[in-house]
Amino acid sequence: MTESMNRLVFVSNRVGPLGDEGKAGGLAVGLADALRRRGGLWFGWSGETSEEGLGGELRSETHDKTELVTVDMTEEEAQGFYLHYANRTLWPLLHYRLDIAEFDRDSDRTYRAVNHRFAQRLRPLLKDDDLVWVHDYHFFYLGAELREQGYTGRIGFFLHIPFCPPEILGALPASLDLVSAMLAYDVVGFQTETDRRNFVTYCVQELEAEELDDGLVRVGERLTKTATFPIGIDAEGFAEFARSAEAQEHQAMVQGMANGRAQIVGVDRMDYSKGIIQRFRGFEQLLEDYPETHGQVRFLQVAPVSRGQLDAYAELRVELEQLAGNINGRFATLDWAPMQILTRGFTRKALAGIYRASRVCMVTPLRDGMNLVAKEYVAAQDPEDPGVLILSRFAGAKAELGAALIVNPYSSDDVSRALHYALTMPLDERRRRHALMAEKVFQNTAARWCDGFLETLKAFDGGRHVDNPDDAILQKPWLWDKALRLLGAVRPG
Repeated sequence: MTESMNRLVFVSNRVGPLGDEGKAGGLAVGLADALRRRGGLWFGWSGETSEEGLGGELRSETHDKTELVTVDMTEEEAQGFYLHYANRTLWPLLHYRLDIAEFDRDSDRTYRAVNHRFAQRLRPLLKDDDLVWVHDYHFFYLGAELREQGYTGRIGFFLHIPFCPPEILGALPASLDLVSAMLAYDVVGFQTETDRRNFVTYCVQELEAEELDDGLVRVGERLTKTATFPIGIDAEGFAEFARSAEAQEHQAMVQGMANGRAQIVGVDRMDYSKGIIQRFRGFEQLLEDYPETHGQVRFLQVAPVSRGQLDAYAELRVELEQLAGNINGRFATLDWAPMQILTRGFTRKALAGIYRASRVCMVTPLRDGMNLVAKEYVAAQDPEDPGVLILSRFAGAKAELGAALIVNPYSSDDVSRALHYALTMPLDERRRRHALMAEKVFQNTAARWCDGFLETLKAFDGGRHVDNPDDAILQKPWLWDKALRLLGAVRPG
């Protein structure tokens, strides 16, 4: 990226860390790298609650050229914004899970109010020529709120999770408001073309938007650019993790527990979108269909508990543990238990060692924006004796990692066949497939993802173009609600 004087301002639900100590994920790695190179501001929730909440004191830390600024929420704000609307409404909805999505007015109001208050606290910190980059489903309304408070600089938005089709999104009572607010951003980025297409189709069908060339969407005279920016990892750094002492220690432990057996691994947050239940059933099908695998394979599932205070996640943990117990009960012998599930987390260095010790990695989400576990597994492998990646057709990573064994996670037979083939795949084929995937993983890194988005945001100036001042309301769809309410109208949805 060409260096410039534009300051970077990143906004995400959680902030940091700036230094990658083996714990940071793809988002943090990509943003931290850009901030270390250019400096800037990273703004978000502290993760703490207080009586003052978003009205309280801003906390600031300065690291070289970068300032990290956080603010608390009240318990009510955190519950309504994060636990309820973000994780009980938006997360399942955008992952195509209408069956468990919850809709209620109170959490919708809290979510909007938190976006409003975030904008109020951020606005005084902004400069006119900043490049503001807002991240993920927590802040769909933040750009619109900043516009309403008079900010005219460039604002971009990136969605790290899927964007569901219009027929699913339309079930959200506030879907028109949410998508209209997204058009306040100059650039809206997605992981895959499917996600981008779903967003554009909604705009055309529900907002009467005009789809133009080069990913542009026009409502009135307002232009918003849509594009795909598949997120990556720090591949070189992760490969180095796999050679670290901590990784080698964990690699040796896993190999010791496997005792010469082929190790299969799955690594996921304990979340219903990850397809862990279906993965277990596919492994069970392997043991049923291929008796020769008995005593020869071992399946380790690492599934740190996530959002355990939500009923859907607590129920998932019980189901997973029961299913693993049933599989062990059916097939285990005195000297072999086919499955082990761990609900604790590991550092990324430790995970690199676990990946390297595993002949097969199963990444089988029912729906995922990208899934960086797949890329981490590829980066961690020994190119001379690599393992085999089994990847869901519904993971965003499929677009880049087509050399993996692609499966339908809903089909136990499909998963079972892929597992058997992975376990018996010749070395030459394993090397060939790994080389094709490694080329993508080491080329499309987190830094490249970050630079690509920022270059697009810096270059795009169409969103602020005004031909007719009388049409200003059409360029600010986030003001529609206010205008209609002043007229005494009630906007549907």
